[in-house]
Amino acid sequence: MESTIQEPFDLIRLSLSERVFVKLRGDRELTGILHAYDGHMNLIMSDVEERIMLVEGIDVGPPGQGATVKVATRKMDMLFVRGDGVILVSPPSRT
Repeated sequence: MESTIQEPFDLIRLSLSERVFVKLRGDRELTGILHAYDGHMNLIMSDVEERIMLVEGIDVGPPGQGATVKVATRKMDMLFVRGDGVILVSPPSRT
């Protein structure tokens, strides 16, 4: 298998069967093992951990009181990610 990167999807192809980081719309983030993808950036992942950022208290309380950010996490064995929600796919670091 050739390991040169000439197009963006080459980087995704080289990340198959490896743990990747995926940023989604709506302040959601995933880490998991990438098994498949297509041209629409639909992804199939396993051993997935999802993190959702929940911002509370933006317009509540006296002025000057800051918002609080809570992080909700959950784990899933397998996940299909619809490509129109994908913002970023980061491959594993290659040292």
